[in-house]
Amino acid sequence: MTKKKQIVAIGRAAVDLNANEMNRPMEETSTFTKYVGGSPANIMIGTAKLGLDVGMITNVSDDQHGKFITNYFEKIGVDTSQIHVDENGHKSGLTFTEIKSPKESSILMYREEVADLYLAPEHVNELYIKNSEYLLISGTALAKSPSREAVIKALLLAKKHDVKVIFELDYRPYSWVSEEETSIYYELVADQADVVIGTRDEFDMVERYKPLTDKEISELLFKSTPHLVVIKHGVQGSNAFDKEGNVFEGKAFKANVVKTFGAGDSYAAAFIYALVKGKSVEEALKYGAASAAIVVSSHSSSEAMPTVDKIENLIKEQS
Repeated sequence: MTKKKQIVAIGRAAVDLNANEMNRPMEETSTFTKYVGGSPANIMIGTAKLGLDVGMITNVSDDQHGKFITNYFEKIGVDTSQIHVDENGHKSGLTFTEIKSPKESSILMYREEVADLYLAPEHVNELYIKNSEYLLISGTALAKSPSREAVIKALLLAKKHDVKVIFELDYRPYSWVSEEETSIYYELVADQADVVIGTRDEFDMVERYKPLTDKEISELLFKSTPHLVVIKHGVQGSNAFDKEGNVFEGKAFKANVVKTFGAGDSYAAAFIYALVKGKSVEEALKYGAASAAIVVSSHSSSEAMPTVDKIENLIKEQS
């Protein structure tokens, strides 16, 4: 842990099983292809494929699925030294995807007592956080204890050692007891983050944001720690706001859509890559949108995460 990581993520790592038979409902689907999944896992895979030095803090099952996740991280170049192997029989989450049409996709998740939500505070290494430029926190990891406390410990360590914090909202309703609970923890972490990224629907899960415009949400967050807020609107593009009062509008890129899931993770991976590389917010918005367009045109999410060349070529083609 002597080499400084550019970014480390804490949160969900699971297994995705994407339907091979498209244009049919789940109950008529017979075969699936297995991929690594989970928002923070996908984002770290995406940033690793873009050339960043990254790592993952999570808890995986002590079985073949846990080994599959860890082995894939190692193959892609995501550091696995802080992946804890569960000692109490908890299993890694499974997600089955249904692809009825390019506009109609759904997911069926098995998240009961999953391993990643049993990441405990004692599994979070202070030196690992200290030796990172950025910490990515995924909202789903706040849904249950002890994962919730592990994330808060990582957040406190990041603040202690001046590590920049990115909060990716990643709201999954089935992980939470109530919207009120979600709102409390999202507000707590958002106020301490340097960068906050999410869809408009995800921001609306925080009670105090619901009646506000995108700009008003950013202004409210700027009263606390954040200096950059990114609010995504799907095919309508995205809006970014910085603490200096600048407003940036990002447009979506054209895509031959295969399925709708995976766009948010690929967007975040490329956007964060651009920020880490010192690119402007305008450029980062383009990188994020281009990456999302590439991934929704593919069967997988993690496996389809693009290289820098692919992103830049798409930006040139559609400029």
